[in-house]
Amino acid sequence: MSLLMDNQFKELPPDKSVDTKLFLDAVSHVPAFFDCLGSKVFSVIKSDISGNITKIKGVYMKDPAKYVTLEDIVVSEREAYPAEWPKVGATLALMWLKRGLRFIQILLQSLADGDRDENNPNLIRVNVTKAYEQALKRYHGWIVQKIFNVRFRFLSFLIICCYITEGMDKALPHQYIRTSEALVCGVVSSNQVLR
Repeated sequence: MSLLMDNQFKELPPDKSVDTKLFLDAVSHVPAFFDCLGSKVFSVIKSDISGNITKIKGVYMKDPAKYVTLEDIVVSEREAYPAEWPKVGATLALMWLKRGLRFIQILLQSLADGDRDENNPNLIRVNVTKAYEQALKRYHGWIVQKIFNVRFRFLSFLIICCYITEGMDKALPHQYIRTSEALVCGVVSSNQVLR
């Protein structure tokens, strides 16, 4: 988890453009967040986030001079694939990455706010369910929603596990929230082109 703090996304410039290389460098450490939770339940989300980062990076690496900002990628794909856009290529990956980052942001905010199940105060199921419902559920079909619902029912690990593993203090979740907000804001800024 400290990896996320060491690789925070920088403040956006006044024009709100998001430097693709800096963004990819920052988000490349996000999948490690799920390792802290130590559960296979999150493997699907971790894999999805990793795959989306790889897709965006693949497009960027084809021509770094052309794709200096995330908006450059989005605009280029909109011109290249007008019929399929925005559900194609790195643009689609960027939309799903934004949703995954939003999931993390809501999860961390819920933990920091002290949301908990009064009957099982050490479980983070309430926090994960809240994050899923607010960030991802509306984009999933009925079957995928049911799969996630079943996976989340089996969450049986402690919130404390993350704190003990990383030696975190209580103020740290707020720092992670700020980092995730910066990442989400960066993607949102690039997605303004999608509207």
